[in-house]
Amino acid sequence: MTDYRKIIGIDPGLASTGIGIVKGNKDKIVSYGFGCIETSSKLSQQLRLYKIYKEISDILEKEKPSIIIIEDVFSLPRFPKSGIILGKVCGVVSLASSIHGLGVLEIQVRLAKQILTGSGSCSKEQLEKAVRQRLEHFEKIKPYHASDALALAIIGLTRGN
Repeated sequence: MTDYRKIIGIDPGLASTGIGIVKGNKDKIVSYGFGCIETSSKLSQQLRLYKIYKEISDILEKEKPSIIIIEDVFSLPRFPKSGIILGKVCGVVSLASSIHGLGVLEIQVRLAKQILTGSGSCSKEQLEKAVRQRLEHFEKIKPYHASDALALAIIGLTRGN
């Protein structure tokens, strides 16, 4: 009997947090799923973070993954507040993971792009296409947050993390 693992990849964002789930081993993916947790800008930041935390917790409870792979936080010098907000989202993801007894591995987006496409500076479109090819999924994966999350999950699975 083949031992399959389930990995969840998360592309953090306050407005849209991408979720990608893959099950398999380093040689074969037997199932996958994806989606996004959306929050409204009409809500306070605290309520948006709570919604992300709650939905991540629900997913972890249902899916029971081996590990969480999350895109590492980055900040652009001209948008420092974005990095702070991303850090808060990563914090609630890490908290939910910890409560469920799961480890969190952070992977830089450039590394994820390099591993799946051969180029750390590829476009979101190129990364999405590489994810589709790896999954043998023929329709576009939308939004890009979901395909980015799937990319992280695939990397976690194929690297044996």
